[in-house]
Amino acid sequence: MPASATATSAAHRPHPSRLRGVNLGGWLVLEKWMTPSLFEGLEATDETTWCAELGQEAPARLRAHWDSFITRDDFAWLAGVGVNSVRIPLGHWIFGPPYPYHDKYGPNPHPFVEGGIEVLDRAFQWATEFGLCVILDLHAAPGCQNGFDNGGIKDVVEWHTREEYLAHSVAVLERLAERYGAEPALCGIELLNEPRWDVPTELLKGYNERGYEAIRKHCPPERVAIVFHDGFRSHREYLGAMQPPKHQNVLFDIHRYQCFSREDLDMDIHGHLHKAGDLWREEAQEIRNELKLPAIVGEWSLGLNLEVVSLWAEGPYDYALTHMDEFQRNVAYRAYGAAQLLAFEHHHGWFFWSYRTETTPEWCFRECVERGWLPPKF
Repeated sequence: MPASATATSAAHRPHPSRLRGVNLGGWLVLEKWMTPSLFEGLEATDETTWCAELGQEAPARLRAHWDSFITRDDFAWLAGVGVNSVRIPLGHWIFGPPYPYHDKYGPNPHPFVEGGIEVLDRAFQWATEFGLCVILDLHAAPGCQNGFDNGGIKDVVEWHTREEYLAHSVAVLERLAERYGAEPALCGIELLNEPRWDVPTELLKGYNERGYEAIRKHCPPERVAIVFHDGFRSHREYLGAMQPPKHQNVLFDIHRYQCFSREDLDMDIHGHLHKAGDLWREEAQEIRNELKLPAIVGEWSLGLNLEVVSLWAEGPYDYALTHMDEFQRNVAYRAYGAAQLLAFEHHHGWFFWSYRTETTPEWCFRECVERGWLPPKF
């Protein structure tokens, strides 16, 4: 157990009324576009195939990544600029075996590198030290819930097809709640990241109920929120779901990007600013009035260029900033960031994706701040 879980001096401080946070993506769940150096020379497209392909070489390489990609100094820097929360994506394999088998594992039934849970323990110690809140996010579920690399297995969407996968996901949530429920830094647990749009809504609702009950065995609502993602569908599909008095301290998670649809890619910067600043602000009001649950924007970025993030999308890759000079591009990024922040402040909180990337500055919070695209203080 993390040392701070039993520390009597670590009193449960009140969580901030508005979460202003950053995702620690690419750390405990690999994404090739975020850390291309780890995938160089490999056929792997995700953490599952990366571990399977590297085999006995995987542990040393991944543990070196865990120790260097996010460090105590990064938590100190985030606290120093005024960020008050981190959302930590993790895979269903975080506790090690056993976990359900998938064909992508190949001959090794347990290909994932063990030891990630100790990294997570360390993250809680740092969060407590620097006064940051933590949302734990089940980002990659067994069988993969979305077919994206961030779900663990690219081009596979089978999570919802087997009870074994659903049950293991719930079991992982309960183990997280039991292990970290006493942590003063824990402010939320997210049931599942980005289940795909064609996973049935009623199945998601049932899974969310199961996850809620499992977590609440260990985490009281006055201290720990339970978060569920919209599954790329309207909030109106969840009207009446997860409501008090039966359910307490539930947050609705939406992710907002403007680089994945042809409509967005064809938009000029003024269209992007209108969508971010006006339409997304209006959406915040609608969610609050109709769903009657507080919402967070669990992911957003300054990314407008699809080419740098996608392993699957086809061109053309022209986008709003293609023909701008450096001055115009810098102004555009600042405006786009400010428009989103002003809109997202109407929600309970927001989390930029992500803290660090290797080659994509518009997706790297630290670089966005250092370049002046985002404010120097939060």
